[in-house]
Amino acid sequence: MAASLLLVIALAPIANAIVMPDGYTGKLPTLGFNSWNAYHCNIDATKFLSAAQALVDTGLRDAGYSYVNIDDCWSIRDGRDANNHIIPDTARFPDGIKGLADQIHAMNLKIGIYSTAGTYTCAGYPASLGFEDIDAADFAAWGIDYLKYDNCNVPSDWKDQYIFCNPDYAQTDSNGTCNTDLDPNLAPPGYDWSTSNSAIRFNRMRDALAKQNRDILYSLCIWGTAGVFDWGNETAVSWRMSDDIAPTWSKVTHILNLNSFRLNSVDFWSHNDADMLEVGNGDLTPEETRSHFAFWAAMKSPLLIGTDITVLSQQNIDLLKNERLLAFSQDDVYGAPAKPYKWGTNPDWTYNSTYPAEFWVGASKAGTLILMLNPSDSVQMKEVVWTEIPGLTELGYQVTDVWTGTDLGCIQFGCVTNVFSHDTAAILVGEAC
Repeated sequence: MAASLLLVIALAPIANAIVMPDGYTGKLPTLGFNSWNAYHCNIDATKFLSAAQALVDTGLRDAGYSYVNIDDCWSIRDGRDANNHIIPDTARFPDGIKGLADQIHAMNLKIGIYSTAGTYTCAGYPASLGFEDIDAADFAAWGIDYLKYDNCNVPSDWKDQYIFCNPDYAQTDSNGTCNTDLDPNLAPPGYDWSTSNSAIRFNRMRDALAKQNRDILYSLCIWGTAGVFDWGNETAVSWRMSDDIAPTWSKVTHILNLNSFRLNSVDFWSHNDADMLEVGNGDLTPEETRSHFAFWAAMKSPLLIGTDITVLSQQNIDLLKNERLLAFSQDDVYGAPAKPYKWGTNPDWTYNSTYPAEFWVGASKAGTLILMLNPSDSVQMKEVVWTEIPGLTELGYQVTDVWTGTDLGCIQFGCVTNVFSHDTAAILVGEAC
């Protein structure tokens, strides 16, 4: 019989989470800006300074968005200098990365940079595998606060022996199940992914960063491969849990579906990264954009704005500043994310990227967050019953509308509401009444 692995098996949280020396940085999901979704390789210092100023001018910095992160393509393409240092592209960054970092820091913001655990970055620029100590020292000397570390162009001698059961990269059946009939290279049950070449590659940069006299937040762009959910929080504070996002509803629900089965690895210092936000991008409707942001915040993914903030609509700025969702994301008492308590259209624990789990709940200092997703193409009535929800045992509760902040008063037994296509109703359940 073929060995098999079910995606729906929840992963146990790991106790040995990495903790930054200051005891706080990285404890909560990162908030900020990243250049890739907006600009890809068309970057320069002016765009980052404009993004930083926009964070200040819109009030997003004061709402908690503090990182301005450079993605790929910041160096020259032709290699390293005679001493093996990556060379910043001074045509794009006339003052170098250090000069830009100084200007970003002067705005009371932090700055991030990008590299890859391979021979070249995803866009074909010099990467850091084999040069971890040199690059980490340079990042620290330049004043870098955050490193996104990607997973492209891995040499053959660094490839993993096995494949991890992630439907983005492994052959699965319709319910997200992997087996060796579908993919003979599937890892055997119980395989220790912390011993894999992928874990070793990413740990090399972790160790190089730890040698520096500067706190640099470490984020793995590992795409949900190599069993990272088992070992990621011993290496970094966040790790990508899927392939790249795109500004489409189908991609948003696909990532939501994948992550709904992986949330036991999320807590303080330990965050599944559902990828950068697409708020303001593509053809997402206002309803789809609201759902996208609500679930990324509720799942406690890093929230990295991926659009040109200078032209972002006030509606989307207000969405990104939603006080109740940001408070849930940044709760310093409750580290666990919201999770599905009922699937809705499908039976519980169904793997379906078109109709992912629809009813979610999470605890916070402000109360119990409840999300009701409508993935269908028409208006649906959604109902929550208090006694179905973990932790709610009384008949009546004070309820607040998460989107408007409106006090809905004391609601008995549960809540019924009509939800537009691809939208999400969100309430905060407070004290019993």
